[in-house]
Amino acid sequence: MSLLTDLKKQILIADGAMGTILYSHGVDRSFEELNVTHPEQIQNVHEAYINAGANVIQTNTYGANYIKLARYGLEEQVKKINQKAVQIAKQAAKGKVHVLGNIGGIHGAQTLIETEEEIKRSFREQLYCLLLEDVDGLILETYYNLDELKTVLKIAREETELPIVTNVSMHEPGVLENGLALTEALKQLEALGADVVGVNCRLGPSQMVTSLESVPLLEKAYLAAYPNASLPAYRDGVLFYENEPDYFQTCARDLRNQGVRLIGGCCGTTPEHVRALAEGVKNVAPLEEKVVKQEELVEILPERKHREKTIPELAKERPTIIVELDAPKHLDITDYVEGAKALKEAGIDAITLADNSLATPRISNVAIATILQELGIKPLVHLTCRDRNLIGLQSHLMGLHTLGITEMLAITGDPTKIGDFPGATSVFDVNSFKLIELIKKGNNGISFSGKSLREKTSFSVAAAFNPNVANVKRAVQRLEKKIASGADYILTQPVYSNEKMIELKEATAHIEAPIFLGIMPLTSTKNAEFLHNEVPGIKLTDEVRARMKSAEGNRALSTRESIEISKELIDTAIEHFNGIYLITPFMRYDICVELIHYIHEKNALVKTNEVTI
Repeated sequence: MSLLTDLKKQILIADGAMGTILYSHGVDRSFEELNVTHPEQIQNVHEAYINAGANVIQTNTYGANYIKLARYGLEEQVKKINQKAVQIAKQAAKGKVHVLGNIGGIHGAQTLIETEEEIKRSFREQLYCLLLEDVDGLILETYYNLDELKTVLKIAREETELPIVTNVSMHEPGVLENGLALTEALKQLEALGADVVGVNCRLGPSQMVTSLESVPLLEKAYLAAYPNASLPAYRDGVLFYENEPDYFQTCARDLRNQGVRLIGGCCGTTPEHVRALAEGVKNVAPLEEKVVKQEELVEILPERKHREKTIPELAKERPTIIVELDAPKHLDITDYVEGAKALKEAGIDAITLADNSLATPRISNVAIATILQELGIKPLVHLTCRDRNLIGLQSHLMGLHTLGITEMLAITGDPTKIGDFPGATSVFDVNSFKLIELIKKGNNGISFSGKSLREKTSFSVAAAFNPNVANVKRAVQRLEKKIASGADYILTQPVYSNEKMIELKEATAHIEAPIFLGIMPLTSTKNAEFLHNEVPGIKLTDEVRARMKSAEGNRALSTRESIEISKELIDTAIEHFNGIYLITPFMRYDICVELIHYIHEKNALVKTNEVTI
């Protein structure tokens, strides 16, 4: 009995969700672990789907790989869990239905810390376990990342000639998260050797039908669809699906009319949904010819023209100064506006605004950035992963673009435990690497979910870098990943050592992206000791600490010593870097104004010497 032979002649009904049923039974741990601990429970679910009319079932191994099982401390049981899953499914099938080995996607909305090689190794391990148990075929499902699916498909195709089903998942109907049309994605999978290509998860039946309207019948591969029961509802802390299973009877015919030959269910579906699917296509032959709906082309307008050069463009042409002047923690902005005006008059190129640094709430940096624009000052806003989920981040970026704020620094963000509200929740849907990628995605006119934004953004993105480590070269490797993600320029943590600056210059000599060397003036010996001992990523030299200690108790002397230390650091920074990033301490913008004048004087002197030479 061959899956492909059967699909050539008829529409096959696949099973529905495994997790939905287990969740309804109160299971709140690894579903895959039940293959070993409660095999009868898994077999009962398989048999329920078979009795409902499923011709094809999949093993309970969606997350049975090393990386996902590690979340539950089960990473050493990959072989045992997969092996047992196939045995259970076969026992339920009794040779009467097809058993597909399920390999789920690893990439999702969250960012992975695993390397590509670790992910490949994880897939191979699970694949071998399934093949050794002699499955009838493979199903690769719930892949939002097409590149990941293509990688797994290539690995699987090299190892077996068994039928392979590949299902992509979409956030938006008809388009993948990378902006590629579903039609093109399925054709690419067919070209790589997939026998059945289709869609599963996230979307309900109606949206899947809409997505498939522009997909033609393919030359070699059959089409599959595994819709969710509906969009999920949320009540009393529980997700649930509301639609009636009978609705799936009509949906089955609609999917058949789009050329689908393998129809199953995903999240929220039960044996009743599968029974309705089977009833919907009972005695109905597969579609042999199809009229394809032309895809609606959405015009993406070109990005807005820059009125002035971006910060990295300026830094590549001449010495450039940006100053961090954080928004107030209160609602009186009088002093802040005066400080911003003073910095502008001193000759800065931009003011940068932290996004609630140290997890302490301030006036929204977007609100202050808008005020700065009205003053004729270029704002550079920080954007953290801490405070907003993917929905909030997308909305925030769209708002920034609409306001014409195009410079930003993408950072992870300080943990909430150190701030004013230690009980607040940190989001961290993504890390800074992924955030940079998503921001630059908008520059291609594509939203996080792959949907057209109908206009290209023009964001220039900075990345943060901490050189205050023992091994700068190793830290540079992390920096290179941020640049590969799309970072245009770099802002460093404050540096208090001339030797560290020189070391940093040597370690980054191969990097073309402009680097802005961070310099933060000190205000007192207490401030110096706090930064050195309590703020992550900042270290002062013993000499700097001693010099500030010598001025203890004298505000004027402390200020003068701080300025002298900063000027010495600036001398070295100007010699090796084209960008200076001054961080204003405690709204002491007067200190920064003096340092800005000093930087301009030094740069003018350097330029004069160059002309003379």
